[in-house]
Amino acid sequence: MTHFWASSGHLLLDREAGGGLKVTDDFLKAYLARPELLPPDEACDAERALHGRLMDTPQRDVSSAEIGAIVDADARENWRFMLGWRDRLMAAPTLEAAYTGIIRQGVSGIPPLFLDQLVHVILRAALDEVDDPFVVRAAECLFRPQRVTHHENTILLADAEMIEGHEADRHASPLLAMLGGPAATALDILKPANADQYWQRSDGFDMVLDLGGTPSGRAALGQALRHWVRQIHGFDVAIEPLEKVKDADWRWFVGLDAQATIIGNALWKGQAPAEEALSRVLGLYTMTLPEDVPVLPAARAKPIYLIMAMSPERELRLKPQNLVTGLPLATREMAN
Repeated sequence: MTHFWASSGHLLLDREAGGGLKVTDDFLKAYLARPELLPPDEACDAERALHGRLMDTPQRDVSSAEIGAIVDADARENWRFMLGWRDRLMAAPTLEAAYTGIIRQGVSGIPPLFLDQLVHVILRAALDEVDDPFVVRAAECLFRPQRVTHHENTILLADAEMIEGHEADRHASPLLAMLGGPAATALDILKPANADQYWQRSDGFDMVLDLGGTPSGRAALGQALRHWVRQIHGFDVAIEPLEKVKDADWRWFVGLDAQATIIGNALWKGQAPAEEALSRVLGLYTMTLPEDVPVLPAARAKPIYLIMAMSPERELRLKPQNLVTGLPLATREMAN
């Protein structure tokens, strides 16, 4: 087994017999150690006491009186959210089921960071047996926004946060300058010659994915999406990249991000998207479901298209939750 993404927290979780992730005290303690929940120097005694009790017993019941005793209103709100989040994770049989339930109930009011963290650790479990660094690097796109650049007839994806985090470095590398970001000294395009380095650097998120390279980063992303669907829904699918769409019958599609959803909706309505919008499409895929998976009548015997597009600001922000709610499944039951 290859080791990567220790920062996901997957080592803090247990596995059920079917492979799903089980919440543990250690996993909850990692949330309690977040800066938002560590009592600051000016915290009141009630907040410090609550934090201490939860660090001792992370799954204990917390009364409304314990929250109400906290003096600072913002701190009380933080604790109410965190305990509600904890309870949602604990109530589900697996972390995958918790994530699916959260997505289907609506994510209004949930910080994107919390959803990204769940995707990170669920994907880590989904990729447990994968030894292809291109697929694992591509999977980063599902929980970390990417900066996009076109260069020498290809498309490069670099971690947006990593680029922004190096603004203080004044010794710009040519590659980072080309990507439109600040300087960094450890920025490499993932290639066969340096692919083995990925495993040691996986938690740095500092390797660039070439969507059109050899091997194809676009195909690798399709494989990452396949592993995600299997971990969430419990069945395998085939996902193949397309150069162009020959079948104009957009009977069913899933936008992998907000921009792609807008483009797909226009195509589905028979409208021609603007050339500027089409120029921002970074990838097209077809997804084939297993024959024994029941689908809605509208999607039977028709391809499911997946669309990926960057924003006008050249950022790619995938929404893996769209593969939870957007597939044409006739049943909503999860395998996990």
